[in-house]
Amino acid sequence: MIIYNVTVNIDNDVHTEWVEWMKNIHIPDVMKTGFFKEYRFCRVLTDEPQGHTYSIQYLCESLTDYDRYQKQEAPRLQADHKSKYEGKFVAFRTILKMVDNG
Repeated sequence: MIIYNVTVNIDNDVHTEWVEWMKNIHIPDVMKTGFFKEYRFCRVLTDEPQGHTYSIQYLCESLTDYDRYQKQEAPRLQADHKSKYEGKFVAFRTILKMVDNG
């Protein structure tokens, strides 16, 4: 199992709107691509001097599925996010391979 982790720090002034947009629009759009089996939308519980930080974890079966998502769907979905919240967020992405989920 592969975890595609997107960590986002979102500015205070758009925080509430962004959370609702993520839950009701963006995450459902990512899941509709069919490349991911499940997701987790998590708030990072650390003191932030500015904004709020979240981790969105999408689980897929293989690196092949992840690569196909990146080529076929990610540019459009990331552009939607950027156009809506440009200058209001910082994001970074990591790819994890699940070793055990005991």
